[in-house]
Amino acid sequence: MSKAILISEHGASDKLHYGDVSLEKPSDGEVRIAHQAIGLNFIDVYHRTGLYPPPSLPFIPGMEAAGIVEEVGPKVEGFAIGDRVAYGAGPLGAYAQARNIPAERLVKIPDGISDREAAAMMLKGMTTEYLICRTYQVKAGETILLHAASGGVGQILCQWASAIGATVIGTVGNDEKAAIAKKLGCRYTINYRNENIEKRVMEITDGKGLPVVYDSVGHDTFEASLNCLAPRGLLVSFGQSSGKVPPFDITRLSQQGSLYITRPTLMDYVKSTDQLQRSAQALFDIYQSGKVSINIGQSYALSEAQQAHDDLENRLTTGSTVLIPE
Repeated sequence: MSKAILISEHGASDKLHYGDVSLEKPSDGEVRIAHQAIGLNFIDVYHRTGLYPPPSLPFIPGMEAAGIVEEVGPKVEGFAIGDRVAYGAGPLGAYAQARNIPAERLVKIPDGISDREAAAMMLKGMTTEYLICRTYQVKAGETILLHAASGGVGQILCQWASAIGATVIGTVGNDEKAAIAKKLGCRYTINYRNENIEKRVMEITDGKGLPVVYDSVGHDTFEASLNCLAPRGLLVSFGQSSGKVPPFDITRLSQQGSLYITRPTLMDYVKSTDQLQRSAQALFDIYQSGKVSINIGQSYALSEAQQAHDDLENRLTTGSTVLIPE
C-alpha cells in the first residue's frame, strides 16, 4: 500500500482525495521509487479539471518527482536499489509516497543536487531547455518577452536566457514579483495589472517588436503577445493559466507581418530516452555551473495538495513548489 492523492472525478481542488492505494510489484522494465519530493505544476491543475484529460478515471495526478529506487523489476538495466532518481515528463502518478514507473523515463540525480531541488527543477527546467534551445534558439543580443516571469518556469527561463546573453522582459502581477524577476535576470519588468504590455514592449524595443514571446498565461495575454512580435516573430504558447486562447482568424498572422505561432509540449520534446537524457543533462549542467539557481518558494505535505492547488491557481506562489510525502 501507498498513501496517494486520487482523483475520481474532474473538478475543483476538493476532488483531490488523500488515502491508501494498492501498489503491485514492478513489472518488466519498471522500478519502484520511494518519493522524497514531488513537483507541483499547472499541468496538474489541467489534469484535475479535465482540461487535459487523463487516460482514465480514477487516477493519481503528478508528472514530476524525485526519490530513491527501492525495488527493480525484470528487464531493467542501468538502475539499482538505492539510486537517487528523478523524472519530469510523467507518466502520471507522482502524487504518491511510492510508485512503479518505467525505468526509461528516469534520470539519475547528480551528486550535489538534493531530492527537493531535483523535484522542483525537472519539468520546469526541461521545459525551459526545449523552449529556448529548440522551439526557438535564443541568441545573445536578442530581446525576448516572458509572461509569468516569477513563476516556476519563469524563474529558470529568466536566468538561463540571461546566461545566454539575451535581454529578458518579464510580465509580473505585483512589485514583489517584479523584484524577484529582476534579481533573476529580467532587465525589464512589466506589471500587467497597471501597465500596458504592448506599449511598454514597443518603448523598450524602439518600436521594433520582438523575435519571440513565451506565453504560459493564455487567454489574458494572447492579444498582447501577438501584438508585441516583430515581423516573422514567433509566439510560443505553452500554457493557459488564465484560460484557453479564444479562436482567432489565422489571416491575422499574415496581416501582422507573417507571424508564427506554436503550441508545444514537453512530452513531444523528450519522447525518446535519448531526448530525455540530453534535456536533463543540459539542465543539470547549467544548474551546476551556477548560472541557474532553483528557488523553492513553498512546500506542502502531500496531504495538503488541495491547499497547494488553491494557492497555485490564485497566483499566491512564487518559484517552484514541492509536495513532501509524510
